[in-house]
Amino acid sequence: MKATFGAGCFWHVEEVFRKTKGVKSTQVGYCGGIKKNPTYEDVCTDTTGHAESVDIDYDPQEISYEELLKIFWNNHNPTTLNRQGPDVGTQYRSVVFFHTPEQENVALEMKKNLNPVAKEKFNAEIITEIKPAQEFHRAEEYHQQYLEKSNL
Repeated sequence: MKATFGAGCFWHVEEVFRKTKGVKSTQVGYCGGIKKNPTYEDVCTDTTGHAESVDIDYDPQEISYEELLKIFWNNHNPTTLNRQGPDVGTQYRSVVFFHTPEQENVALEMKKNLNPVAKEKFNAEIITEIKPAQEFHRAEEYHQQYLEKSNL
């Protein structure tokens, strides 16, 4: 099965999911925009509409989509618009790209149920977009498993 999330800089997000039991593979790239075959430099202009994203292949016998969503919600601030930490721009937005109607329903329900927690923790509502998955554009090779390669 496939899951795709944007939660700020894709390096950290990829690292978290890559180390998760039940995740078979991850790749970082760009999703949700209008430019065909964008490069990192294109996406950094904040004009392509793409979000830095992680595309995940997982085994639903080992980990559920709901569990993946829990990891997603817990590893970034879903209440900041187009920002995660020092990274600012639409390419760093919080977004769930769903691949099936079931994924959409689970994401919407979980977002609704987590809003009271977010209001308490961040003093704000969750602004995470929940959108149909579009074409995923794999990022340049030096971005793949960047933190592992860099020993950061």
